[in-house]
Amino acid sequence: MKQIFALVALLVLSVALTTSASLVVAQSSAPRTESQPHMTAALDHLQRAQKELEEGSHDKGGHRVKALSLVKQAMSEVQQGIQYDDTHQEK
Repeated sequence: MKQIFALVALLVLSVALTTSASLVVAQSSAPRTESQPHMTAALDHLQRAQKELEEGSHDKGGHRVKALSLVKQAMSEVQQGIQYDDTHQEK
């Protein structure tokens, strides 16, 4: 009876250790993304600016259209910056 208990205990311990080791490996290999409050805030402001420009009157001599294009370009750059930081961890 003691041998069966010892074998069951050993089996449970080995399963627990294997599961723990698998979790550690999974966590260490997953890309770590950090909070980027300034980039996120900038993206939010740009999205609001885009909405305002889209709703603005069209009689601005092409400047509203150009500003809208530049805002979209800025949004793309911010998103690329966030993605770059998420994939290039140097910490």
